[in-house]
Amino acid sequence: MSRLITTTRSLAFAVSAAVWTLLFAPLIPLLVLLGRPPRIIRQLTRIWARGLLCLLAALAGIRYTERGRVNLPEGPVLIIANHQSAWETFAALVLFPDVAIVTKRELLALPVIGWFLKNSPMIPVDRAQSARALREMLAACRAEVAAGRSVLIFPEGTRKQPGSPIEFKRGVELLYRNLAIPPVIVAHDAGRLWRQGMRLHPGSITVSILPPIPPATDHGVLVAQAQRSLAVEVANLNKA
Repeated sequence: MSRLITTTRSLAFAVSAAVWTLLFAPLIPLLVLLGRPPRIIRQLTRIWARGLLCLLAALAGIRYTERGRVNLPEGPVLIIANHQSAWETFAALVLFPDVAIVTKRELLALPVIGWFLKNSPMIPVDRAQSARALREMLAACRAEVAAGRSVLIFPEGTRKQPGSPIEFKRGVELLYRNLAIPPVIVAHDAGRLWRQGMRLHPGSITVSILPPIPPATDHGVLVAQAQRSLAVEVANLNKA
């Protein structure tokens, strides 16, 4: 019976999320006529994300709590977060308003919301991580930081199951070396409740924001420290 309830609630959320997303489709022609105003598009994208969180709580019983908000310094930071599910990709728009998220280019092909993401502060990157893709990512990140926005990266590059080793790809060191903004670790345990194939289980996701990592002249040492800190915090959340 519990599996049937879980499946039913997961399906209800999936259908409702699709309908909610489609409600934004009629706005696209109007926004194009208005010249794609970035501020309005970002606001609408955050409204979309908040709606998903509300649907998730109402239909699947998944809520979230956060701790460590006081650890976020003023001004742009480099947010380094683990990647376990789809939850954090849209929840980040609510947790960190006006953040620019480094995300896989494939998301821009999604119906309706892909258009909003493309015209919001999203930084699409080729998953192959070619030299050209990294240069384009860096240029886009510099522009967002210059505009006063934080940059969020999922350094693992793809979703990992809870308990999997956390291993960073090249992007974190590149961004830290070139952006000159404080790195902040953000850990969560969304994968406990949002599992592969959108299998949703009721409960509360915890988002933990750690203090900024002190500057280091050796970029490799700092990245190794960031990887250890994220791994330890994620492990602690999974034990809780």
